[in-house]
Amino acid sequence: LVRMQFLQILSRKPGSLEMLFQIPFCQKQFPYTCLSTSACVYSKKKKGNSYEQVDQERYKSLVHSVTSYKTSAQTPETILEEDNLLYGPPSKHRPPIKAGTKTPRNWVPLINPSKRILPVSGDSNVPMKIGLQRTKMPSVTRILQETLSPQQVFYLERWKQKMIEELGKEGFEEYTKNLFLQGELFHSALESIFLSEEKAAKEQGKDDVVAGYLSSVEHVLEDISEVKALESGVHHETLQYLGLVDCVAKYRGRLCVIDWKTSEKPKPFLQNTYDNPLQVAAYIGAINHDANYDFQVRCGLVVVAYKNGSPAHPHFMDPDLCSQYWNKWLLRLEEYMDKN
Repeated sequence: LVRMQFLQILSRKPGSLEMLFQIPFCQKQFPYTCLSTSACVYSKKKKGNSYEQVDQERYKSLVHSVTSYKTSAQTPETILEEDNLLYGPPSKHRPPIKAGTKTPRNWVPLINPSKRILPVSGDSNVPMKIGLQRTKMPSVTRILQETLSPQQVFYLERWKQKMIEELGKEGFEEYTKNLFLQGELFHSALESIFLSEEKAAKEQGKDDVVAGYLSSVEHVLEDISEVKALESGVHHETLQYLGLVDCVAKYRGRLCVIDWKTSEKPKPFLQNTYDNPLQVAAYIGAINHDANYDFQVRCGLVVVAYKNGSPAHPHFMDPDLCSQYWNKWLLRLEEYMDKN
């Protein structure tokens, strides 16, 4: 009704309808009409491009997996499966091969398979003490000293120069001499204790330095029993090297080669003892291939005693660890033989 009244008013005025439908008016009004028309056309085209032509059966499982996906359903296993599907299996990182992981050219087992274990004799309570034979065979200590790595040599030389700067050359010589003397007194005191020579042990214990070391290892001695050898010489019949073993005894029920070490600094971890585990492994192999010993050893123990009397650090070496250090020792032995 409003539109009709509007047209009647315009028809009464001549030229009004012509002005109404001039080009400027059409330019302003027709775009709205065109847009609505084009929108209708577009919507019709969109409806025409539906997914009717898509193979529904082919993509049914894919659509179902996407629409039913839940984050909470993900687990480390499913994530790994997805990664393997998308990227393939992960390439394993191989660390660089170190010298210690090489295989010795002439490998000899740590345990002697052909050695006969004799029955326990009546005087087995007396520890063995075989004298060290002075032959042309190199000692374990010498082999380790002459096959130090460049890094070990560097740090050892730097420590030596630092001590010489602080103490002077003569003072440093006196310092090292006292260290060896303290070590000898400490070993002698331990030997007296194991042989139940209480009087000798008390006499040596009067020395403040030895008393500190003995106090340090007191809790370790409680776990040691059945001493089989003390300060006894050993030699490997096949590999031709020799050494002097501090002690062979049971530590918490397991037979071990025990190496007593003194230190002014704490060494709470086995790696802090440098080449001492290799020395123990070398002694174990020598005992097992030495006809003088009617037993075999599979474990080791490095005991670090402290001058100030603080509790010593016992580092136990199980058979697997001994085998690892045995392989490293064989490499050092080969290096020494190649040099000489």
